[in-house]
Amino acid sequence: MKKIIVVAALCAIVGSLIGCSKKAEPGEFTIEKDVLKVGMEIGYPPMEYFDADGKTPMGFDVELGKAVAAKLGLKVEFVDTAWDGIFAGLETKKYDCVMSAATITPERLNSMDFSVPYVGNGQTIVVRSDAAAKPSKPEELSGLTVAYQAETTSDLFMEKQAAAGLKFTAAEFDKVINAYEELKLGRCDAVVSDALVYANYADDPAYVSTWVGSADEFFGVAMRKGNTALVEKVNAAISELFADGTMKQIYEKVFGSDLTSTVR
Repeated sequence: MKKIIVVAALCAIVGSLIGCSKKAEPGEFTIEKDVLKVGMEIGYPPMEYFDADGKTPMGFDVELGKAVAAKLGLKVEFVDTAWDGIFAGLETKKYDCVMSAATITPERLNSMDFSVPYVGNGQTIVVRSDAAAKPSKPEELSGLTVAYQAETTSDLFMEKQAAAGLKFTAAEFDKVINAYEELKLGRCDAVVSDALVYANYADDPAYVSTWVGSADEFFGVAMRKGNTALVEKVNAAISELFADGTMKQIYEKVFGSDLTSTVR
């Protein structure tokens, strides 16, 4: 969701899975004893966002973080972090891992380790329900003002369209929610976002999705390079969550449908 992947890169991260530990030893694989600190940009619904109280984290990655921590016998602590510095915070040990719709990419695999993928994602075009223009494919965005979040896979997707000759007016935002608000206010013609993000807006009659691309990126839990113990334990936890039906429950709770087929 936040940068693209080549499917072959999955082979580099799918390793052997081992059983989960019920309790971490001090300094064994987490920064703080008995706590899994998770970095995320809490402003990317439905993956991660604050409840109406403005304090309680919610969303898919939040549910996943709680479930993984429980499998490891740890408490979970979410650290709200701006997206443009989230991986730097991982490197400087502000948290143990990043669960924030982070796409597994060959470039990122050079500097950090990832878990096995936990969900697949593609891009979608969204317009106002009353829009005169309802593009049914990316090429039909020609001549339109298109809003999307900067420095994400949606940004890369539109860069590729531009490189292929598509002429459009770009409206870039630091938060995807601002792009959707721009559309609702009629200040742009379309939004391009992750299809998983649109799930947060699908029930709003103001919006309609007119095109959805196939899953071409896969999200994983990012961890510091070389923290093999944590990688193995997180992989084992994710495997157990699929096996015992917990992941299916989280998919259905957040997205309204089982997305297991996007990664398994």
